Amino acid sequence: MLKGRLKMIYFKYVRMVVRSLFQYRLSVWMTIIAQFFATFFMFFGMVLLFQRFGTIAGWTLGEASICFAVILTSFALSECFARGFDVFRRYVIGGDFDRILLRPRGTILQVMGLNFEISRLGRLIQSFVVLGLAVSWLNIGFDVMKIITVVFMVISGTAIFTGIFILGATVCFFTLEGLEIVNVFTDGGREIAQYPLSIYNKWVARFFTFIIPFGCINYLPLMYITGRAETNALLYMFTPLFGIVFVVPCLLVWRFGVRHYLSSGS
Repeated sequence: MLKGRLKMIYFKYVRMVVRSLFQYRLSVWMTIIAQFFATFFMFFGMVLLFQRFGTIAGWTLGEASICFAVILTSFALSECFARGFDVFRRYVIGGDFDRILLRPRGTILQVMGLNFEISRLGRLIQSFVVLGLAVSWLNIGFDVMKIITVVFMVISGTAIFTGIFILGATVCFFTLEGLEIVNVFTDGGREIAQYPLSIYNKWVARFFTFIIPFGCINYLPLMYITGRAETNALLYMFTPLFGIVFVVPCLLVWRFGVRHYLSSGS
C-alpha cells in the first residue's frame, strides 16, 4: 500500500517535470536528437577501431557492442530517473534541500522527483539500435535465459550508476568543491565499461569489479551470453544481481550525510 502511494507520488513529480519541459517542445526534441547523434559517433568510433584491429583481446565487435548497449542503456536510465542527485549541488546552494527536509516524504523520493531527463530518450534509442546490431552480428542463439541476463545487466547497471550519483550528491553535504572527481566514476566508468574489462590491466579490472562492480554487468555476464563460461554458467548469469547490492551502502552513506547536513546558510 505504502509502496504504491510512493510510486504514485514519484510519477506525479515526473509528470509535472515533463509537462514543464514540453512547454518548449522544439527544444526538447532537438536535445533528444542531439543526444542520439552524440552517442552514435561514440559507437562509430568503436566500429572503426574494430575494423582496424579485427578483435581486441579476443573480443569481437558484436561482443563488445553488447557491453556498449548495456552500459549506454543503464547510464541513460540512471540519468533519466536519478538526475536530481547528479545536479544536487544546485539544490544545496539554492537552499532547496532545506525545504525538502521540511516535507513529510523521504529525501530520496523527493530528490529523484526534482529532475527527470527526458532528453536521454535519444541515448536509449541509440542503445536499442546497437543491441539489435550486436545480436545480428553474433552467431549465438538468444534464448529466454540470455534475454533475462541482458535485462539483469541493464537493471544492475542502472542501480550502480544511481549509487554513484547518490555518493556524489552526499559529498555536497560536506563540500561543494572538487566534485569533478565524481565524473571519474560516472562518465569515466561509462567509458571504461563500454568494453569488456578483461582488455584492461588487472588492477583496473579488479577495481571495477570488486569496488565499483561494473564487472558484474560487463565481463562476467558477457561470458555467459557468448558461451565462454565453461563451468558454473548460471553463476555468471546471476552476477548482475550482485551489482544491484552496490546501491545499499550508497543509501546508507546518504543517510549519514543527511544526518550531518547543517543547512546551506543562504
